[in-house]
Amino acid sequence: MARRKKKVQQQLSKVRRQLLKDIRTIFDKNPPQTLNYKQISSRCGVESSDAFTRILVQECLDTFVQKGDLEEVEPGKYKWTVPKGHIEGHLALVSSGNGFLAVEGMTQDVFIPSGKMMSAMHGDKVRAFVSIRRKNGRMEAEIVEILERAHHQFVGTLQVSDTYAFLVPDSDKVQQDFFIPGKWLGEAKNGEKVLVEIVEWPADGKNATAKVIRVLGKSGENETEMHAILLEFGFSVEFPPAVEKEAEAISTEISAEEIASRRDMRQVLTLTIDPEDAKDFDDALSIQSLSDGLWEVGVHIADVSHYVKPGSALEDEARKRATSVYLVDRTVPMLPEKLSNGLCSLRPHEDKLTFSVVFTINSEGYISNTWIGRTIIHSDQRFAYEQAQEIIETGKTKGQKIPSEPLLVLHRMALALRKRRFEHGALRIESTEIKFKLDEKGKPLSVFVKESKEANHLIEEFMLLANKAVAEYAGKKDNPNKQVKTFVYRVHDLPDQEKLKEFKRFIALFGYSLDLTHPKNITKGLNALFDEIKGKPEQQTIQSLAIRSMAKAVYTTKNIGHYGLGFDYYSHFTSPIRRYPDVLAHRLIADYLIGKPAASAPPLEDACKHSSAMEKKAAEAERASNRYKQVEFMRERRGEVFEGMVSGLTEWGMYVELVENKCEGMVRLRDIESDYYSFDEKNFCVRGQRKGHLFRMGDRVQVSVKHTDLQRRQLDFNLEDF
Repeated sequence: MARRKKKVQQQLSKVRRQLLKDIRTIFDKNPPQTLNYKQISSRCGVESSDAFTRILVQECLDTFVQKGDLEEVEPGKYKWTVPKGHIEGHLALVSSGNGFLAVEGMTQDVFIPSGKMMSAMHGDKVRAFVSIRRKNGRMEAEIVEILERAHHQFVGTLQVSDTYAFLVPDSDKVQQDFFIPGKWLGEAKNGEKVLVEIVEWPADGKNATAKVIRVLGKSGENETEMHAILLEFGFSVEFPPAVEKEAEAISTEISAEEIASRRDMRQVLTLTIDPEDAKDFDDALSIQSLSDGLWEVGVHIADVSHYVKPGSALEDEARKRATSVYLVDRTVPMLPEKLSNGLCSLRPHEDKLTFSVVFTINSEGYISNTWIGRTIIHSDQRFAYEQAQEIIETGKTKGQKIPSEPLLVLHRMALALRKRRFEHGALRIESTEIKFKLDEKGKPLSVFVKESKEANHLIEEFMLLANKAVAEYAGKKDNPNKQVKTFVYRVHDLPDQEKLKEFKRFIALFGYSLDLTHPKNITKGLNALFDEIKGKPEQQTIQSLAIRSMAKAVYTTKNIGHYGLGFDYYSHFTSPIRRYPDVLAHRLIADYLIGKPAASAPPLEDACKHSSAMEKKAAEAERASNRYKQVEFMRERRGEVFEGMVSGLTEWGMYVELVENKCEGMVRLRDIESDYYSFDEKNFCVRGQRKGHLFRMGDRVQVSVKHTDLQRRQLDFNLEDF
């Protein structure tokens, strides 16, 4: 009964949080309007017969009034207290030169035209003056002061004259070149890729003055370009000498005292499953049969926190980096190689220190007991995903020392866990991962989509299970400590209602619908939609837009659950070699297991925010390396005609993704000679003004390569046969 009551309370909390978000969005998009209670309820998608939810709407309105965000201008009528005059936020630039200001507390960004930027750059914290409100309801502002620069160093290509030079930045989010006096050129030469540091930021909007601090090499060479991408997003290949020295000083021996303090699981059958080219193995699975049809399954994670101690140089560097970065041709690790590929890598036939979650579980994936603690393991076998998949498909091992039975049992459990996870509210979104085949110099020979199969799902399900278990241990009141402890969660908020409404309008063009009346209905509806579109031409377009409608997952100490996974408690615990929040999770759990009091939340929250920001930068760097290789691959294919799919629409062009290799480029509207085309935002299409022809997302088109810009990582297409 108590458990059912708690579940109801959690659902109410989710509905209330969604309503608060929806109400704020409604007024953000229509700030001048005065709306009554019924109008607000209707726009939130609340049916007139749903009396209980309508009561919640009123409670949310009262909350906003008490906070001063809403003004009740007359009984039952509300108006948003729109910020007037100056606002502060972080600037995000787009390739057109315009920008958007993200202001805390506002769900809608403020538009900044390209001519009203001062000298602000992407990511800068600025103060702006709200000048007008556009017809679409979006606020428009002008930057009046730059409060904090996000970047002081930039990567680009030199254009050298007799006594001075200019740097042309690689990033399309940097809209100006930088002036470099001859005295600050050093040994850098024309056409070379360099890293510069800004010496002077002008207040009048002219070019900033910079000096060369590092020559990266000849522009266009693979090593130069990959290094440039890392520096562009703030990542370094080299570790500081103090960090390397500290890593090298760590003993490789495991003492008898250390072994005695841990649960010894070296005699239990243990295996790892990773990509063929993986070098760091931070997770392993063990399995042994118990009585009564039960199994003991251990999820073993490299015990990085045993080696990386608070206050050490290793700790400071891990926190600073926050994540490993995966480019097309290399991994830039969060930890030095001795740790990432050696001490902490769960390589076969070696004793390793681990932090484990051990489940007592039956073959259908039902758990009867969970144990969490520090262990020592000995991996018996390393499988590549392809090898594990072959065993799953054939039921046989080829030249492997361990029998197929344990792997097949784990597979059956994973299938059951996955099925129940979707039944309980997880979103069934299939992501696409692009891979490249490169030659010895890094030149792309082919581009292909990496397929995720049952072996991938097997590992995924047990990692999810462990992440969920440690979050519940810290966050649930009925845990062994009988109290909620401060913890690092991985959270995913409810989707934005306005974005979902736009998404619903879009899928209606393909004949699909979506119920937005309740979070549970949304999840069921999305999964049903994903099943319905599977294998159809519009699948990727609709799935991509659905993802854009979702909130971004972040790290925080404030648990709100994970909407996409359908979990009330979720953390990241299973990859401490490559994610700093996982190291924090290990430390916290270790402390709570021995009865230490709850950790202070503010410093952990700061670390969470930094980790979320660095994770975003790492993802951007990875995308940049992919785009560079795509452009490089297509550069030699001029004149060839490809089938593509319209993957995005803007006021200046259509993005087209090639069916054959997933490379994406743009057909600029001004280059379509058959008619004058313009973007119809309301109807999600590009429309010919004279002939009325429409292009919509998901449409198939024939294109050829028009122009490739490796420096800006941009690919332009010509529209063919039209």
